Formats: sequence, structure tokens, C-alpha cells
Amino acid sequence: MVKVKICGITNLEDALAAVEYGADALGFVFAPSPRQMTSDAVRKIVNELPPFVSKVGVFVNTDIGMVKETMSLCNLDLAQLHGDESPHYCAALFPRAVKVFTSNSLPSRTGLIAYKVAAYMLDIKKRTAFNHSEQKQLWQLARKLKDSGPVIMAGGLTPENVIEAIETAQPYAVDVSSGVETEPGKKDHDKLRAFLITAKGIGAEKRACK
Repeated sequence: MVKVKICGITNLEDALAAVEYGADALGFVFAPSPRQMTSDAVRKIVNELPPFVSKVGVFVNTDIGMVKETMSLCNLDLAQLHGDESPHYCAALFPRAVKVFTSNSLPSRTGLIAYKVAAYMLDIKKRTAFNHSEQKQLWQLARKLKDSGPVIMAGGLTPENVIEAIETAQPYAVDVSSGVETEPGKKDHDKLRAFLITAKGIGAEKRACK
């Protein structure tokens, strides 16, 4: 079954709703963003979560000492790295790192496997005009990377397009943030539930057909 991560969590209500609807992981943003959180705020939310839910910190070109300190303070399971972090940087966090690439930043296969990480994430480049054609190309690219390790698909996912994304990319997991929001940092619980039911449902159907 496809795993689902809900990113950009900023409050306990949304965190608990995501878990109730079946989220496997929650993401907390520590980089500059409308969804940016402090360590204290994240720790308070994490302390209220039930067991068996992965907690993920989102970082961009952050000093590795600060990443490790934040992960320890907030009891995070993984660091999701969106910057220019090197293979050496990622190896220092192994097995607790996920490296994020866009179609423009993705290295060759040889370069990719140099990153010793738990999984790779493919995302749409931020602060650029959204392009549905580019998004579908990214899904196809994700499918080709499966042999290199677990692939997490992100970038413009919604309850309406997640079925096509999963069928095309066949990822290990999908990641959503703005696609289930009413505004940055505030989740729409109807969209949240719809996304999780849809993503989990298509994953279950594929497993049943095997």
C-alpha cells in the first residue's frame, strides 16, 4: 500500500486529523516558509501524537549540527532535505535522511546512488509557474527511479490527481501540503480525508490485483 505523508503541519488539530484519516507520516517545516515552525511548537505537537507515526523535519541548507539538534529536541524520525545538501552531508544523517530533487537538480543514476539516504523525493521546483505537463513528466521520471531506491512523489498533488500520480509514478509514498489546505498552514479536513482515502484506496486495489 502506498504510504502517505502530510506536510506543512502547524497545529495539533490538523496533525491528529491526518493521523485519524490514515497518514503514515507528518512533516514539519523548519525552513523559511508560511508554514515555518519553531522547535518548541513542533515538540508540543509531537508529544501528543500516537505511536507508529513518522515525524519528519523539513530543512533547506541548514547546518547539520542544527538539524541533528532539532531532530533530537523534537523527537523526529527523518530529515527531509530540500537544499543543495551533498552526499557526504546526507551520509552523516543516514538512515534518517530523505533527499529531495527536482527534474532540474536530479543527478545521473551514478550520482543519485552516491546519496546514502532512506528515500528519494521528487518535487516540483518552488517559486516557478505550475505546469501540468511538467508535473506528469515528473511522475514518469519517478517511475524510472524505482530501481535506485524508495521514491516519494510530491509537487502539486491533490485529491483529484493523486490516483493518476500513483498509477503513473508507482511510488513508495506520496507527499502533500498545499493540495489539502484552506490557506498556508491550515488543512482542509475534507480534502485531507479525501486525499488519504483516495491514495490508500488505489494502493490497496493494486495490491489486491497482484
